[in-house]
Order: sequence, then C-alpha cells, then structure tokens
Amino acid sequence: MLIKLNVADYDTAKKMIDIQLPAYKVEAELMGFDGIPQLKDTVETIMQSREKFVGYLLEGELAAFISYEEAEQEIEICRLVVHPYHFRKKIATILVEHVVETVAQGRPIRVSTGALNFPAKGLYQMFGFRQVRDVEVAPGVFITELRRN
Repeated sequence: MLIKLNVADYDTAKKMIDIQLPAYKVEAELMGFDGIPQLKDTVETIMQSREKFVGYLLEGELAAFISYEEAEQEIEICRLVVHPYHFRKKIATILVEHVVETVAQGRPIRVSTGALNFPAKGLYQMFGFRQVRDVEVAPGVFITELRRN
C-alpha cells in the first residue's frame, strides 16, 4: 500500500533511514564507490528534506519509498529506496509507476543512478526513460542520467 510520508516526524524519518542506508550500501557495492551522498544522511537530514516522499507498506511496515521534487515543468526522482530484504518483489516498479502515472501527469521526469546499477536502469527503461548521459562524479565513478519525456 502506498502512503504519503511525513518526514518531519522523527519516528517516520528513523524508519526511512533504516531502509535507506542498507539499500544505498548495495548500490555503493555495485558502483565500487562509498561516497554516495545518501549514505551520509541522518534522521535529521531526512527530516529537513524538501523532497516529497511516498512510502510502500508491506504487512503494515515501511519497506520502501520514493522521493521526488516537483516543478511546474519537470519532476526529478531523487531517491528510490527498497530495503534489501524486499528486493525482487516489484515494489520499486509500483513506486516508479506512481510517480509516472499520478505525479508527473505528462511532465518530463529525470533521474540519476549508478552507471553500473543495471537493475535500476532496466526498471527506468521499462517506463520509457532514455539514457541521456554518463557523468563522472569521482575518479572512475559514473552515474547515468535518464529522462522520460
């Protein structure tokens, strides 16, 4: 079940960080780079975020979430986070579908992910995202920017 997350609530932000850190550690291993900014987040930085967050509850517990920033002309997906215990359950698909079909309402969407994160890139491409470019964020470490028009 999808729910809007109130990140100003400490308990909610704590649950989110407990999902985000293990999930981004997996991406860090895929990239061979532990400098992903989301690995430095704390409960407090989550609480201060201006992103909009939608969570996915599984058996009453938060299992995943997506965040985005919304502008008049474009949506940017900032985070797509699924706890590793819940990988391969199609939860990420449900979250991306929500942004594409409910939030974007025809506006372009952009997102970035690790260039070596083939599962994430494949997921976005299923929804019509196209790779725009690779950007070197640290020596030998690349992210891929994708866009859906």
